[in-house]
Amino acid sequence: MLAIEDLVTDGLHIDRFAVQSGETWCMIGGLGSGIEQFAGIIDGEKNRLHAATLQLPEKIGLLSFKRQQAVFEDELRKDDTDHLDRLDPGTPARLFLTDVDRHRELIDRFAMTELLDRGYRQLSTGQVRKLLLLHHITRGADLLVLEHPYDGLDRSSCQDVDQVLSGLHGQGLTMLLLVSNTGDIPSWCTHLAVFKDGRLALQGLRSDVFPEVVELLRGQSSLSQVAVDDLRQEAQVVDRSKADIPLIQLRNGFAHYGEIEVFSGLDLTVKQGDHTLITGPNGCGKSTLLQLIIGDHPLCYRNDLTLFGRRRGSGESIWDLKQQMGIVSADLHRNHRVSGSALAIIVSGLFDSIGLYTKPSAAQQRLGYRWLERLGLVERAAVPFRQLSFGEQRLILLGRALIKAPPLLILDEPTHGLDENHRMALLDFLERIADEQLATIIYVSHRPDEYRNFFKQRVQFH
Repeated sequence: MLAIEDLVTDGLHIDRFAVQSGETWCMIGGLGSGIEQFAGIIDGEKNRLHAATLQLPEKIGLLSFKRQQAVFEDELRKDDTDHLDRLDPGTPARLFLTDVDRHRELIDRFAMTELLDRGYRQLSTGQVRKLLLLHHITRGADLLVLEHPYDGLDRSSCQDVDQVLSGLHGQGLTMLLLVSNTGDIPSWCTHLAVFKDGRLALQGLRSDVFPEVVELLRGQSSLSQVAVDDLRQEAQVVDRSKADIPLIQLRNGFAHYGEIEVFSGLDLTVKQGDHTLITGPNGCGKSTLLQLIIGDHPLCYRNDLTLFGRRRGSGESIWDLKQQMGIVSADLHRNHRVSGSALAIIVSGLFDSIGLYTKPSAAQQRLGYRWLERLGLVERAAVPFRQLSFGEQRLILLGRALIKAPPLLILDEPTHGLDENHRMALLDFLERIADEQLATIIYVSHRPDEYRNFFKQRVQFH
């Protein structure tokens, strides 16, 4: 089915690896481990690749962040909003699937039946991931390769996906699951493999190697060493006399796409220090709420929304508002289609631009390097953003958000693509920010292990 021997490429070395028909492998590795290079090889990337043996099946169904980004960019090219009197919803979901009638039961188990006639751009991040997974399953792949299959999904959707994949395993479909957290290793997989330091370091039957896997993956993230003292020095001075003025106040908030209601009647008040956790199922409106706050949704001016004491639509400057926000979101990540190095993307946060179009000063460059050091990515400074791994890109966007030390941090599932060590280190870092009152945090998450005690209030969508 799949065979690799003596493979050497940038960032990865595999002595020998083979997958037999009907096996299900869970491949696990963190940032810099080589796991994303492995995904690239499966995807047909062969630059500077040397291998004595590289045997891949013809019909591979690969769901990866890179493939998902390619679909997003293709949808942008087909966007006809400028020629319509409404937002173009995008390609209907059903057109991504093969033989919908034959797969009705499967589609229903993914809770996607009611969404088949919605456009791609009307789907949440989690719904898009389920749709693209269905795309590959309904096409009848010989080998199904899934990169972070549970990321971006609510608990119910994770269970649905897990049951479907378990059923496919029972039917004899060969699968490779690429994950970065031990908690995402499914109980039904037959084999485990670990990438570490650019090598395939361990592989074997799950029952034989699981304890070694857990031990091998223990470690620390460089992010855990981020100096809060440095951030305190850079933080914008908080006017304590305005502590009672809400940073965010939304009254009877609403959002919809065409005739489809996303949410209505939502009241939200966030004052300084009101660190807020936002949870709820895929498609309930979490990211849409953040788009309203950020100003990236057209209904922000029709809502009764006040930011930093200014009513939206009262002549305020969107740039003045965004200067006070640090943002990490799936939308922002997808929209970083520009050229530019890792350093340039971090420094662009000082200018609130997607891409760097203003020559930074020497001091701004030094500040960018300091954030690369804090993130453990200084050696990646000159690497083009789009050539970084997905997890590295996520950390760079975190640096972009933090470089200006904003009073409001808006983080929409910022740990996508991060391994367990980096996820926990990021949460520890945010907890220190909260304790030091350096920023007020708005945080969207599906993962219960990210619900920390520093959150003062929780918005639960249904």
